[in-house]
Amino acid sequence: MFVFGNICPGFAQSMHFSQYYNAPLLLNPANTALTATSDFRLGVNHRMQWLAYPAPYTTTSAYGDFQLMRNQNETNWMGLGFAFFNDNVGDGQLNLFRSEIFLAYHIQIGSYNMISFGASGSYNSRSVNFSKFTYPLQWDGYIFDKTSSNGENKGLEKSAYTAVTGGINYAFFPNEALYMKVGLSTANLNKPVETFFSGSQNKLDFRHTINAEIQMKTSENIIINPSAYYSIQSGAREILFGSLVIFNMAKDFEQLTANQLLFGAFSRWGDAVIGVAGYQYNGMKFTASYDFTLSSLPANASKSTGALEVSFVYEGLYGETSKGRNIYHCPRF
Repeated sequence: MFVFGNICPGFAQSMHFSQYYNAPLLLNPANTALTATSDFRLGVNHRMQWLAYPAPYTTTSAYGDFQLMRNQNETNWMGLGFAFFNDNVGDGQLNLFRSEIFLAYHIQIGSYNMISFGASGSYNSRSVNFSKFTYPLQWDGYIFDKTSSNGENKGLEKSAYTAVTGGINYAFFPNEALYMKVGLSTANLNKPVETFFSGSQNKLDFRHTINAEIQMKTSENIIINPSAYYSIQSGAREILFGSLVIFNMAKDFEQLTANQLLFGAFSRWGDAVIGVAGYQYNGMKFTASYDFTLSSLPANASKSTGALEVSFVYEGLYGETSKGRNIYHCPRF
């Protein structure tokens, strides 16, 4: 299991990233191809948590999304995406592998508003190896002897299910220096059954996620990007909030993504503070973050090692015809 901060220490394993802003499809399917200055986006995320602990957590994702069917004014378009997620934890090698497809549609309303709708369907495969655990029968008074019988008749167990997620975004951009967006998504709309035991009806509850962000151009070379993330499922909650500060290093501010540095600080409520640093060159962005554990449970279990997370995102255009297009749906910096 993993812990949503200090709020619910018994919640089942679920994938999450501290860099939620660099995992847009996991956050909300309505983010599919919601890209300001590019036609497509490819990304990779990797999280390593509690590495000093005998059974660390590792989570990896890879995704891509693409803009399709732009209308003549380039204000409405469809987004198509895919993603793969792999999560592994514990002595029993509890694993979750998920493959997912995404579809979204983005509609500009007037000159300063945009609404986006999205949905996704995923195939989830979960496994655990009960033979990797230690049991009371294997305790010889000094150590757990893994070579002795554990008295159990279970080994590698597998389970699979499909899940449906839906989401919506609303964006407001009243001028060239301000962009605001708020989104809501709900996972497990079909209430899938997840279990390793025949006859069990362990239905996964809805998982609601709310995300909000603001991008503000405060000077010719600085953009402030505060954001917040809130997720709840079966009474377990995760809350993250903080801000990135982006420094444009290019001589011409219009070439925003040509050469920029970013720094940030975030907090996972009741659990950790997170430091962020990154660099973007043209369409390539690399970001690294570290969770400094504050809560007592993870600190005792992980010897305060926290979690290291890295991400890489590449955004590009389909061809020369995409360059110089009019863009209304983005922070118009």
